[in-house]
Amino acid sequence: WESAGPDETEALGAGLARLLAPGDLVLLRGELGAGKTTLVRAVARARGVAGPVTSPTFTVAQRYEGDVPIAHVDAYRLSAPDPEDAELLRTALDDAIGLVEWPDALLAVLPEARLELELRHMGGDRRLVLFDAREPDTRSELVRLIADLNARHRHREPEPRPRPG
Repeated sequence: WESAGPDETEALGAGLARLLAPGDLVLLRGELGAGKTTLVRAVARARGVAGPVTSPTFTVAQRYEGDVPIAHVDAYRLSAPDPEDAELLRTALDDAIGLVEWPDALLAVLPEARLELELRHMGGDRRLVLFDAREPDTRSELVRLIADLNARHRHREPEPRPRPG
């Protein structure tokens, strides 16, 4: 799916939030500045989180309380976690919607992901979002979500222009 900018990436996050429940894990990959935290923020907002949602690059994990708990992990600065850190991570994710940026260093200790996304720069604010969902039901939900996003964002009526005069 192609996002034309942050507003569309946020719309994707809000749509994904409706598909996710506590215990679901989403892995987010992409270069710095690709929109991973923008997507996480949109999921959190759609689930009722009102306060700031920022990348936990230095704190590694942040937990937010909305209508369900949201666990936001950023493993950018991590190598393979030791057993104690791995257990803390699993506990943080257990009853929450888990969103993990830069997940590769943690794959050995993470539960199976419901969804994996990769955000790629396409110039300017445009991003290509690649999805991987192993479960057929999740793939079907994504197809419906993408069709809805395309209908709402790609085929909008143009803004009326003021008439000269």
